[in-house]
Amino acid sequence: MSTSSVSKGCFVFKPSPKKRKKQDVSQESYFIHDCAGPESGQRRFKLCQDLWKQIETETEVLQDELHRKILDSLLEFSRKCSSARCHGDWASQMRASEIPTAALMLGVNVPDHDLTFSSLSDLLRQSVTPYVVSLQAKECGALKHLLKRVLEGLMETVVAVDDEDEADQAACHVQKSVHCSLTTLCDWYIIKTKKSSNDTPGKKRPSTVTDEPEQLPPVVVVFKDLEAFNPKVLQDFILICSRYVHRLPLMFIFGIATSPSTIQHMLPHSVSSLLCIQLFQSLSCTEHLATVIDKFILTHQFPFKLTEKVLSVLVSIFFFHDFSVRNFMKGLQLALLEHFYTQPLSVLCCRKKAALHHATQLDHGDLERIRLLPSFKRYVEGQEAEEQVNLMTDDSHLKEVCQKLIKTLHKYHKNYYPTLRCLHALTSTLPRHLLGKQIRELHEACLRKNVWEQENYQSAMKLLKMQAKDELVVSLRRCAEILRSVKSKTMKNACEQLEELLCRFQQLDAAVDVAPSEDECVLSPPKNLPKKTDLFQLQKTLLEMNESRRSKKLSPFEILRNETVEFVDGLVRSHLWPPESQPLHEVCYYSSVATVKHHLNASPRTSIQVALSNPDHYLENDSLKTEDGSLSSAAPDICIAYKLHLECGRLINLYDWLEAYATVVSAAKVDPDQDAFGKVDEVKHARFIRAVSELEFLGFVKSTKQKTDHVARLTWGGC
Repeated sequence: MSTSSVSKGCFVFKPSPKKRKKQDVSQESYFIHDCAGPESGQRRFKLCQDLWKQIETETEVLQDELHRKILDSLLEFSRKCSSARCHGDWASQMRASEIPTAALMLGVNVPDHDLTFSSLSDLLRQSVTPYVVSLQAKECGALKHLLKRVLEGLMETVVAVDDEDEADQAACHVQKSVHCSLTTLCDWYIIKTKKSSNDTPGKKRPSTVTDEPEQLPPVVVVFKDLEAFNPKVLQDFILICSRYVHRLPLMFIFGIATSPSTIQHMLPHSVSSLLCIQLFQSLSCTEHLATVIDKFILTHQFPFKLTEKVLSVLVSIFFFHDFSVRNFMKGLQLALLEHFYTQPLSVLCCRKKAALHHATQLDHGDLERIRLLPSFKRYVEGQEAEEQVNLMTDDSHLKEVCQKLIKTLHKYHKNYYPTLRCLHALTSTLPRHLLGKQIRELHEACLRKNVWEQENYQSAMKLLKMQAKDELVVSLRRCAEILRSVKSKTMKNACEQLEELLCRFQQLDAAVDVAPSEDECVLSPPKNLPKKTDLFQLQKTLLEMNESRRSKKLSPFEILRNETVEFVDGLVRSHLWPPESQPLHEVCYYSSVATVKHHLNASPRTSIQVALSNPDHYLENDSLKTEDGSLSSAAPDICIAYKLHLECGRLINLYDWLEAYATVVSAAKVDPDQDAFGKVDEVKHARFIRAVSELEFLGFVKSTKQKTDHVARLTWGGC
């Protein structure tokens, strides 16, 4: 499994036909092995598995609902294209040589596109046509490869290309192969459609059906990543397909991540004029994320929760890296798995009924872990002395208290999220969006600390006290709708109070405002101001006007508005406490930010530098250990070349680098007193060239034209 060649290239070693027999190890045993609290590992694994299955099921349903509109539009477009061809209306809608094309704008969240195209292909096969093929740019580097992928995807057979190598041709001869051309596809399509249109045995076609033209299913070719395709290959394929439109009902779907102008940049007018393009816009990835967060995080029905810092990391990765909701869900899955793997008390992270049952089955070790929780310690400190002793010594009493605290925690979540939605409904329309435009921003602020102590919250309450009646009533009605859907006594009482306030606002509309003139006279400047005045008189007059405004009698609407804002403020102060204030919140909330960053925010450059600096750790070879700054002659060539290049400046002389390398390598086999020590032979020269090529591939050095026989260094420092 090695090669002595020193030329640049890729060497493929085929695996031996004999495969090792792997031990059949279940996922459960992997989970339980070495996890914290293995005695309860089986129950935790089952809970984790059930929660993730629930997430996957609801995610699929949510994905279908979000993309239903655009997928239905695409299906209708494909049906219209097929129907127009069938009834002879094709010439009236487009030229005979034009190919119907749907330009699907999906956005830059490229990792999510596979799910969209998978759903689209399934719907097309179920409702429109069985002839659908999806293409990716990495599989279609040349026109022959593109044609081969199209024919193999549709015909489900081996396609022979003229200039294939001997091994591929031998494999093709084993199976029945066909020639790679659209003529072959046309002949196959005619045969397939004739077979499908034949009458079933024992039945005759009605004579009236022969008068109607037969509807033929289209052949749909989906280009998943249009921007990545070679423009020349795409142009040639479209030109060839335009010659076969009369015989083959083709239809294209372009998956575009950037802009519709991509088609104009990739295709000249002579080619794009052969396409009849219709634009389709998909749902924004930010809207998709908001829906996912609302479904899985901002709900009391899903017991697993994230702390503010973990949620902030996942959202930051979404907005600053890939805009992928799919990767956001993978991050949520990682947090879920880590929580149940590392937290023995996560056995209580489930629905209320199951959590109360599991609390009665806690052993002494689990109860000791509960006593060590910071939130439980704070709860114990607030109790009387006798109760503190019972909680710390009596296990049966602690189980009863745990059940009570679990009920309190579930009640807290049941009241927290409706109150959060009400506060967002009231403040999201305020100027400058002081508490965030999205509800997740308000949720993060509430998780961070007491929201009513924040300056933005106080400013938002002041703005609410100046809001117009129409806007305030609309927001209050939205709050009433939110509270009506919650099955909680506390929220029902709050809903009744809110509806009473709305009734009082309606009564104000029927009442006659008898004091508009008083407001006008108070707000209008006094008429007896002297024409000429000094600074003292002006200040005195302004102070009198300010005092008159303060002493002004509030109108009935202002009194009711202030009362409404105070009601909302009281609701917030009662239910929007941060989770750290709740005892036993650790059983539901995952807070390990470092673990999430380590797994999701990869730093390959740092890992590579550490590996090159400390090969003994990665290769598990103690003989490679050296003191700081020294070099081991037994280390891999790339490690020696890397450490030597750290001693150089911006430009590295290749000959000096080679001499230093030969000196280090010779130290292992040649006596320093011999003449051959440090001499460069062909083998050392070849090994050095290969090491430099590997460093260039990793991005540490690059070729330069500033000096002959020099390379430029691209990084600074060690690991």
